[in-house]
Amino acid sequence: MGFIEISKDCIETEHICCALGAKQYEEAVREKKKWLTERMDEGLVFYRLDERAKVFIEYLPAENAWAPIDAPNYMYINCLWVSGRHKNNGYGKQLLDYCKKDAMNRGMDGIVHIVGKKNYPFLSEKHFFEHHGFKIVDEADPYFQLVALTWNPEAPSPIFKERKHELLDHKGIAIYYTAQCPFAVGTLDELRKIANERRISFQTNRITTMADAQNSPTIWTSFGLFYNGKFITHEMMSPAKFDKLLSKLSQK
Repeated sequence: MGFIEISKDCIETEHICCALGAKQYEEAVREKKKWLTERMDEGLVFYRLDERAKVFIEYLPAENAWAPIDAPNYMYINCLWVSGRHKNNGYGKQLLDYCKKDAMNRGMDGIVHIVGKKNYPFLSEKHFFEHHGFKIVDEADPYFQLVALTWNPEAPSPIFKERKHELLDHKGIAIYYTAQCPFAVGTLDELRKIANERRISFQTNRITTMADAQNSPTIWTSFGLFYNGKFITHEMMSPAKFDKLLSKLSQK
């Protein structure tokens, strides 16, 4: 079973793994494809299993990453995903090796990625990266960690950029997001309805430029949820789970 690299020439006819078969996310997937196409001129690579499956890696030079990190001459992994029956077949290592070879061929010093202190939905498993030689090089509240694989011992260590941790003047729910993940874009209308039913202010802020992403108040720019100005979670959740979260938050 082989792999293919998605290019601007074929992206309209090839799937991009995310939200496969979910009709409610079709528009969000189109937005994701547009976002990917625009990033390909900046060095982004989307490489996936040549099957109808969620097995892929998406990466680009860290200088162009839509994340508040400082990692000059590193490759930044946006997402590495191996799901379902395709797990435990070595695909994760093959995808990572492809990224590493590409980064080395480009003369880069290493690879960097964002994980969590423990396993969280929509964040990579830290232990997988540690198993393949990545080290924790920085941390950011409340649970984000930056891991890096470096093959140039003289290269500077990647770090998270300084940023605002809170939105001091905002009450209720505020969500920051990009078009990077169809699950984020596709769920916002449902979350808004629930907040409106509870008469809780609900504000969305779409990040539309790399500069804004690199100076974002949220580390995981695909989705960051704040309540009364305080960061709560990066997790893109179902309406039912969001409703439970609002119940919990309103009791505090």
